[in-house]
Amino acid sequence: MNNQEIISFIRQLFPNQNNITLHQPYFGGKEKEFLNECIDSTFVSSVGPFVDRFEKEIVKYSGTQYAVAVVNGTAGLQIALQLVGVQQGDEVLTQALSFIATSNSIHFAGGTPVYIDVDYDTMGMSPKSLSDFLERYAEVRLNQCFNKLTGKRISACLPMHTFGFPCRIDEIVNICKHWSIPLVEDAAEALGSKYKDQKIGSFGELAVFSFNGNKIVTSGGGGVIVTNNKDLAIIAKHITTTAKSPHQFEFFHDEIGYNFRMPNINAALICAQLEQLDGFLEKKRDLAEIYKDFFQSTPVFRTEIKNTQANYWLSCIEFENYENRNAFLEEANQNGVMCRPIWTLSYLLPMYKECQRDQQVNAMKLYERIVNIPSSVRN
Repeated sequence: MNNQEIISFIRQLFPNQNNITLHQPYFGGKEKEFLNECIDSTFVSSVGPFVDRFEKEIVKYSGTQYAVAVVNGTAGLQIALQLVGVQQGDEVLTQALSFIATSNSIHFAGGTPVYIDVDYDTMGMSPKSLSDFLERYAEVRLNQCFNKLTGKRISACLPMHTFGFPCRIDEIVNICKHWSIPLVEDAAEALGSKYKDQKIGSFGELAVFSFNGNKIVTSGGGGVIVTNNKDLAIIAKHITTTAKSPHQFEFFHDEIGYNFRMPNINAALICAQLEQLDGFLEKKRDLAEIYKDFFQSTPVFRTEIKNTQANYWLSCIEFENYENRNAFLEEANQNGVMCRPIWTLSYLLPMYKECQRDQQVNAMKLYERIVNIPSSVRN
């Protein structure tokens, strides 16, 4: 199958777009109604009924009990890592095959990323690579895990569900328990995905979803921390609200906090989007089936593995090599069909090049071959 055949097929799927975007939001519900209601109320900042409504509604999509709305997913991950105990100088096990926010959130929390390879089929953290790394480098002392090579404490594990495809999260949970490492899920892209019928975002001590403009549902900019731990939820809300003690008029802050709460006007938008989420998920699966039927040889269309249900946030195809990948990317984008490669591996970036990592065999292969193709919800 040549590149022009692929480009022509994608154009047939999105006939109303001259320049086809990778993933544009769809506003076909009550977005304008809710935004106008928010504006009329004058509560457009971090306090308001839509924030409260959003936090109540998002828990059913994550299978958790508590939610704290924040300004974006990166801020949410930073706070989640701090809540499980990441401190200055600690290490956090994560994956280099991820959007830069994953590593940046570790840095903002005071930690240093340590990169574990991914599984080739899920594109998410590999339980075997995680176990192999810990067997080689880790030891537990006084119920805390330490890196024997660096002497630093390994204070968290942060796997990411790539493009909404669940990683083998239950195995990762068990490994982390064995090594006394708290687990936080980077579920930024995985709202609505499931692993063994359990919703992604409900496996870790905390998890974080993103609602950036290109996500499956959007608040323009925003994220949410979810958890089953009431105490952690209370602390998360407190420190993301500048750690201000409740009082009718006094401004007393009992610790260093952050102005990280989602504004009510953004919450109004996401509340309207959530009403349409089930329909979006169905249309995503429909599009994935169309792509699956079309890509019968090379490039290969990426599908969910056994025991998983992906939200297919971004559809992706796999080329035979780096050269073919680049040739397609150049031709597609020159012809007005927006496609993009998978992210540059984090340890190839200047700020994280010195971080410890394993061999990254699968991550490098995926980096050289994976391309995201247009994945917007179609009418």
